[in-house]
Amino acid sequence: MLDKRTQSLKIATAETLATLQDMRRWGVEHIYENSPSAQELLPPCAELESSNSTAAPCRVETLEEIRAEMGDCQRCLLSSTRNNLVFGAGNPKAALVFVGEGPSRREDEQGEPFVGEAGQLFNNILFAMGLTRDAVYICNVIKCRGPHNRDPGVDEIAACAPFLKRQLNAINPQVLVALGTLAAQSLLQDKTPISKLRGGWCSYNGIDLMPTFHPAYLLRNPEFKRELWQDMKQVLQRLHSKDM
Repeated sequence: MLDKRTQSLKIATAETLATLQDMRRWGVEHIYENSPSAQELLPPCAELESSNSTAAPCRVETLEEIRAEMGDCQRCLLSSTRNNLVFGAGNPKAALVFVGEGPSRREDEQGEPFVGEAGQLFNNILFAMGLTRDAVYICNVIKCRGPHNRDPGVDEIAACAPFLKRQLNAINPQVLVALGTLAAQSLLQDKTPISKLRGGWCSYNGIDLMPTFHPAYLLRNPEFKRELWQDMKQVLQRLHSKDM
């Protein structure tokens, strides 16, 4: 006589075979080891926006999906002179996001944001704030370096703007820091100089935004480091108040 364990195993095997036969009749040809959740099966919201559909449910797209869509971007003339597209780096669910202006020569060479001398100063700022690069997210308004480090044109900023907006929507941070004139003016659609914008809270799509100086500017004008630190203390206070 079969023991209870063997009998249970035979019953389970027969039930599994019957289920597989039913699935074959349904047209199922492959069973995934890690089936996606219902949320993952929904299309990204950006897809529905582009198709002018508002009725269907959607999910927030991932940074990986946005980067994949950019591909070997040829949407503006900067693509012909860059070495690497600098998309962004850090925690995809960061509470704090820093938005810079555009890649420097070193960033263009390495494909990473905020490297080189300005990047080291940025790391020191994070250290003083009790943070690391892995805890925040860092990106730029422009993903490609301009020839001879020139300022980007209006058309070049416009080509990158939708991707920056989607990056920030995917991360959904609590606080944004705009580093430098181009970052602040692009996010706020405000031509006010950074010297007048910095230190005061603004809003970007409902997210608290602090405009301040770019680390590269501080390398040339170290006397303004005190002002930047005052801005960063406000950022820490705002983050702390949101966690309470």
